[in-house]
Amino acid sequence: MATVNPWRPTEPSGRKLSIHVVTWNIASEAPPLDLNDLLQLNNQNLNLDMYVIGLQEMNCGIMSLLSDTAFEDPWSSFFMEVLSPLSFIKVSSVRMQGLLLLVFAKHQHLPFIQIISTKSIPTGLYGYWGNKGGVNICLKLYGYYVSIINCHLPPHMANNDQRLEHFDQILEMQNVGRHDIPNILDHDLILWFGDMNFRIEDFGLHFVRESIKNRCYADLWQKDQLNIAKRQDPLLREFQEGPLHFPPTYKFDKNSDNYDTSEKKRKPAWTDRILWRLKRQPHAGSYTPELPVPDFSLSLRSYISHMMYTISDHKPVSGTFDLEVNFWAAWHLAEEQLCWATSPNTPALDSNLKPVVFIPMITLMHEGLWTTENDILISYSSTPDFLSSSWDWIGLYKVYISVNNIPETEDQFLLCYYSNSLQSVVGISNPFKIQPRAILQDDPLGEAQPRI
Repeated sequence: MATVNPWRPTEPSGRKLSIHVVTWNIASEAPPLDLNDLLQLNNQNLNLDMYVIGLQEMNCGIMSLLSDTAFEDPWSSFFMEVLSPLSFIKVSSVRMQGLLLLVFAKHQHLPFIQIISTKSIPTGLYGYWGNKGGVNICLKLYGYYVSIINCHLPPHMANNDQRLEHFDQILEMQNVGRHDIPNILDHDLILWFGDMNFRIEDFGLHFVRESIKNRCYADLWQKDQLNIAKRQDPLLREFQEGPLHFPPTYKFDKNSDNYDTSEKKRKPAWTDRILWRLKRQPHAGSYTPELPVPDFSLSLRSYISHMMYTISDHKPVSGTFDLEVNFWAAWHLAEEQLCWATSPNTPALDSNLKPVVFIPMITLMHEGLWTTENDILISYSSTPDFLSSSWDWIGLYKVYISVNNIPETEDQFLLCYYSNSLQSVVGISNPFKIQPRAILQDDPLGEAQPRI
């Protein structure tokens, strides 16, 4: 196989993707002026590849919804304005009333991201109203299935059973009408976050507030409804969460850092959570003990709240993850399995094996010097398995790229190849410049030379 396959990697290859996940119940408010802390833009040690942003309680009044249908909503516009100069592109979004889910990625990752579907699951008013429920984006990331869910579950201490029921309902409804993709529990990664509204049981208001004041969270963790549910439910236990080393994020007086001082004096709780679930990796011993398994791992770098934001009665929560994909290990596994399958007495191939995408389906090149007054030439090549369509197209995009926060002095452009059948960008060029005007000038040797 090594001699006949032109796409075999010649050296160990892997990639680490840094993903920043944000969840925030914004209580129908407009974006604040500065979200640098929330997006970790001031952290020089981070080199992020993707942003996954989930908002709850977006303004969903009639006039606001009509405006957001005709134009981009204020929060999406704000994030795009902040992230575009950093080479991020909005890959996908889905909105259901007050729920909004956004996915941004650096442009170099676009050929390796395929949007499979977006879905809205209303659970309010017996499943007919979208004030509660979940929104989902399912995508393929470098050949792996990833499901992203932003949810808003029922409130109040006494409704814990209803919260868990809605959690199960959102999970089960992901599979409805999807016969061409695996069951969500067979996806390689599930990122699930949002205002889950789980509360702290048993302890009274004064005990909880005093524990928060003294940063004694251990007792509160034990009575957190989500942690209790995970101890009792095997499926929920498969969802991991980082340590809650930050104060409860609900409920605050707006425009302050004070917990609820209204007559109701709601007890503080960790309502805003970020969970993840990795599919169990197959055991190498199931086919041969010498083979490595595909390396697809997720590690949590940070899990924090951002207490500086006061526009809502919730504080936003973010989690930064490192997703590692070892292309070489996966390729070696596929190669060995297929060769081993030709030997006698061979069991069935491992059904968990997946091709890892490390070469774009389309490679685009701009030819020669591009000017605004001349015809242009584009060349491209495709992988052997790519199925083109007469409805495919190549787009020219102006991009804003800054290096060390210093904008380029000249405009930069990208070529993108869009596959109609895959509904995704499958090829992207390197950034290049288009000269605004070229005129010819004779040089001393008498030959015409372009002068910019």
